[in-house]
Parts: sequence; C-alpha cells; structure tokens
Amino acid sequence: MKPETHCIHVPYQSPDAYGALNMPVYHTLAYEFPDAASMVEAFCGRSSDPDYSRVTNPTVIYLEKRVRELAGARDAIALSSGMAAISAAVMALAGAGKNIVTSRHLFGNTFLLFNDLLGRFGVETRFVDMTDAAEVEKAIDADTCCVFMEIMTNPQMEVADIAAISGVTRGKGVPLLADTTMIPFTHFSASRLGIDVEIVSSTKYFTGGGTALGGLVIDYGTVDGFNDRMRKEMVMNLGAYMTPHAAYMQTLGMETLHVRYARQQAGAMAVADALSRLPGVVGVNYPGLKDNPYHKLCMEQFCGNTGAMVTFDLPSQQACFRFIDALKLVHRSTNLFDNRSLAIHPASTIFGPLTEEQRRDMDISPTLIRLSVGLEDADDIIADLTQAILKATES
Repeated sequence: MKPETHCIHVPYQSPDAYGALNMPVYHTLAYEFPDAASMVEAFCGRSSDPDYSRVTNPTVIYLEKRVRELAGARDAIALSSGMAAISAAVMALAGAGKNIVTSRHLFGNTFLLFNDLLGRFGVETRFVDMTDAAEVEKAIDADTCCVFMEIMTNPQMEVADIAAISGVTRGKGVPLLADTTMIPFTHFSASRLGIDVEIVSSTKYFTGGGTALGGLVIDYGTVDGFNDRMRKEMVMNLGAYMTPHAAYMQTLGMETLHVRYARQQAGAMAVADALSRLPGVVGVNYPGLKDNPYHKLCMEQFCGNTGAMVTFDLPSQQACFRFIDALKLVHRSTNLFDNRSLAIHPASTIFGPLTEEQRRDMDISPTLIRLSVGLEDADDIIADLTQAILKATES
C-alpha cells in the first residue's frame, strides 16, 4: 500500500473487544495479570504486555506501530515532546568525556540543551558548518558520540547535504542523528539518506489542530545497543513517555497528514512567491523558490518536498513588531504546521533567552519573521500579510 493508505489501515496490535474503528484511549496506569509468571515476563521486558503506562500503554504502542511500519524502522519510541525526544536520543549515546558535533544553526532550546545543560554533565559540543562535510569530519574524534543535525534548520532554513554528512559519519563509525520535523517523515526516506536515528516533533504536522504535544525517536537499527538504551534507560528512567490521549490525537492526525501537508506546502509556495514581489520585504527564504540556494538539494533529498514554513525579512525590528501587531487573520503564535497560519518574531521570543552574541553566531536576525502556513486559502493569507507589511513599512 502507498503511505496515504497504509497510515489509515495499520491493524491494532490486539483486536478491540467491540470492534472500534479508532484505537481506544487506554486512560489507565496499571494492568491486571493472570498470574505471577506473566508479571515477571512483562516487567522484565520479555513479553509485549503493558505493565505500567509510564513506560508502555496500548494507545501509545499503536502510534509507535504506525510510525515504525510507515518509516520501515526497527523501532519508534513516542515521547512527551520533540525536546524530550532529542534529549533522550542524545543522552542514550552521550556521557561525561564525550562530545557531540553539530551546527550553531539549531532550534533555540536544542542549542541550550547541548551548550548549557549537557555541558554541565561533562559533554562537549563542537559547533561546525554542517554544509561543509570536510569540517564535520575534522571535528570528529574517538570521543565523538554522535553527529546531530536539523535537515532544514529552524529558522535559518539551511539545508545540508545529508548523504555527504552520512558518508563521513559511516566512515568514522559515528551515529548520525537528525531532527526531521520540517519535512514529514512519510514523504522522504531518512534511512536511504544515511540517517541512523530520526527525531521528529510530532507536535507539528501530526495533529494539525495544535492539540497534542509529542516527539518520536525513529530507530533504523544501525546503532548497536541504541534501542536497548532508549527502552530500558531513557523511557524507564526519565519518565517522558507520551500520554495515551496525545497518542490518540496524533494517530487520528496521521490519517489526514498527506492531505493537509499537500495543501500547506502549496500555500507556502504561493505565499513565498507573493512575498518575493511585495514592496517592503527585504528578502524571502523558502527552498521551494527556484532562486533559493538550497532549492536543488532540497528537491533531490526530500523527493520534491520543501515544507510549509516561510521566513522573510523586513527593514527593522521595529517594522517586524508593527507587522506582528497588524495581523488580522494570521495568528501571533509559536508552533509550526498548525491548521492555522502562525507568525512569530524568533529573535525576541524563541531565541530571546540567548545573548545578543549567541543570536549573532546562530544567524538569528532581528529583522526576521517566521511564518507557518496553514490551511486557509492562500489568497486570504497573502491579503493579510500584504496589509500588515504595508502598515509596518509605511513611512
């Protein structure tokens, strides 16, 4: 079956007693066992029976099953947020004295996790230009526990050559971890590009309506011991497993993901094209535009997909604030790939806790607006952006 069909027709791991078409929400903490031997098998991980919903829950297991089958992965672990997924995946590999090789072009909290929190536990982070495979290779040594990248950086929208990076990591025997949130994992193959562990903020495209937090760690089985550490240490001991209600909402969302994403991507393309011709806009960054420096690479790597996020620059930070204040249809909010279009000024919000020097090093411009394109008619989105930009830039 094609992915659009498969994601709707993945069977439950156990038949439902009432034949429910939607997987029930198992809002329970503990489970009854028929005998002591069954309890031993479940609690020691030798059976698939759930033992406690902090580590296993039927509704969450079903979401993991759907993701695993669609990705062709060895395993998929559902966690409470995208940041929980990144933290758990990295901590499964890192330790005192180890180092992580990554880019400064990272989501703000990912940067703070690597630079500040893990640093306090003796893990070094080495920041490199991820678009330069030779620089990545030079930074790797015997203590490198992983290379981490975002396949399309947020909000810089930089796209590195994943095959070139994975060629380096495979040659060095170092796992390649990639945050693939910006392009749905159902629309390209991370494993074929050489990604060992795929990390997804399922908060984004999955639910559509912005109703449930979640994160996924998709394990392609190429890193020895990784899955055991994730299941037996990270999930068991960190307590960041996804809730059953979130899993239910995201399972439902997956069934319409292909339809929603196609419309959002088409809308993003129309919006980017309109913004590029609008007076008052200093520059537009969207890899779907043919003059974008990452257009060709993005189309090749992601099977023609370019995502539903557009960024653009206005003349000043003051103009950005006036633009945000003037919006009528587009919501002033964070999050990405909601059904609604959302706009935010990253430098003063998501990256606000960072120092000015850190923002400069990460190429977070004070004149940048990040726009997540929703399901509204593209003409209506463009009309709202146009009126707000005119108000923001009028002398």
